[in-house]
Amino acid sequence: VQLQASGGGLVQAGASLRLSCAASGGTFSSYEMGWFRQAPGKEREFVAAINWNGRSADYADSVKGRFTISRDNAKNTVYLQMNSLKPEDTAVYYCAAYFGRWPTNRRTYDYWGQGTLVTVSS
Repeated sequence: VQLQASGGGLVQAGASLRLSCAASGGTFSSYEMGWFRQAPGKEREFVAAINWNGRSADYADSVKGRFTISRDNAKNTVYLQMNSLKPEDTAVYYCAAYFGRWPTNRRTYDYWGQGTLVTVSS
């Protein structure tokens, strides 16, 4: 499974961004998907996850109400809509695939993309 994240950039606080992650090389609809992020000098942290059919989602408390994860199985793509961005959201964002039962464990995913940088200025 190969994952390619895109959509990062430099925005001001309060702005919105939508990240995309295109998957290839597997059966996209057979696994859960997640987004993680890693800020400079910090450990990687869980952001959001979505189950295989898009009907269930899980969010970190820090993004709940501001970020929305979604997926389009016909396009083999998962999205992360980020609204009301804050400087503390600055990080490299990674998408990942989870081969297991829902809910995910928020940690040990099976495949990872290369990351896309999101920078939020104050």
